[in-house]
Amino acid sequence: MTRKIIYIINPIAGTRSKNDLQQFVETKTKEKRIPYFMFPSVADGNYSFLHSIIKEEKISDIVIAGGDGTISNVVGSLLNENVNFGIIPCGSGNGLAHTAKILKQPAKALDIIFNGKASAIDGFFVNDRFACMLAGLGFDAKVAHEFADHPKRGLMTYAQLTLKNFFSINPFRFELKFEKVKIDTDAFFISIANSNQFGNNFTIAPKASLTDGLLDIVIVTAQNKVSFVLQTLKQMAGWNMMETSSVITKKTGVIYFQTNKLDIINHSQAPLHIDGDPAETPEKLSVEIKKKCFRLIQPV
Repeated sequence: MTRKIIYIINPIAGTRSKNDLQQFVETKTKEKRIPYFMFPSVADGNYSFLHSIIKEEKISDIVIAGGDGTISNVVGSLLNENVNFGIIPCGSGNGLAHTAKILKQPAKALDIIFNGKASAIDGFFVNDRFACMLAGLGFDAKVAHEFADHPKRGLMTYAQLTLKNFFSINPFRFELKFEKVKIDTDAFFISIANSNQFGNNFTIAPKASLTDGLLDIVIVTAQNKVSFVLQTLKQMAGWNMMETSSVITKKTGVIYFQTNKLDIINHSQAPLHIDGDPAETPEKLSVEIKKKCFRLIQPV
């Protein structure tokens, strides 16, 4: 198959100069003699304007240079197109890239684009919003909202905002329903994970897989702040056992289970993020996996 690529570059993702990146990508793609188009990311996350270009130009690949939020918006907009998606990781977290073992260095990421293999992976929907790897309610979403408004990007800024919110955050009230289970709980945060990553190689759902047709749900319940830290670290280290729907218990600490569909009532209007980008906070959320819905170029 003859390849033709559309590159989408987020000019504000991460901290690296995107002018240098664009020039590098263009040079390497020309060396491969692959026709290409170059577009900046769009603020509203709507890439439907590319539908006609994909069809008319017979585009084979969409390559996104950005973070998880940009990837999520692009894939969600073009989900029904017959294309492969590639990633040049240059966001602040790069959770999907880490999970898929896509290297952050542009030269190595491009080598994967040119020589890797596309295979189908899962995504999911939060109400009508598409997500590639992670959505969250509560503590981490509050940090994501503040990070989006901060003039400085990068891990250090994210760490500072996390520390600030740790001391001020209070638990939120949630009601969760799935299968025949109902959980009423106060919690610092709920993570809905398709991949195992928070980003920056911090693992929140150790059992999560991009291809298992399931979502990993992590609930860090109300507890004192010392326990909050210890229980979250235990979860990240993979020490918490996965619970089945038939034996889930309401407890202090971490509730960790898998499901393909979940309804949440957000009683306290806890903030929401989707793939690291702040989202409007609905009172009710319907979350459902979409199995093997897009093809991602990954290392062979």
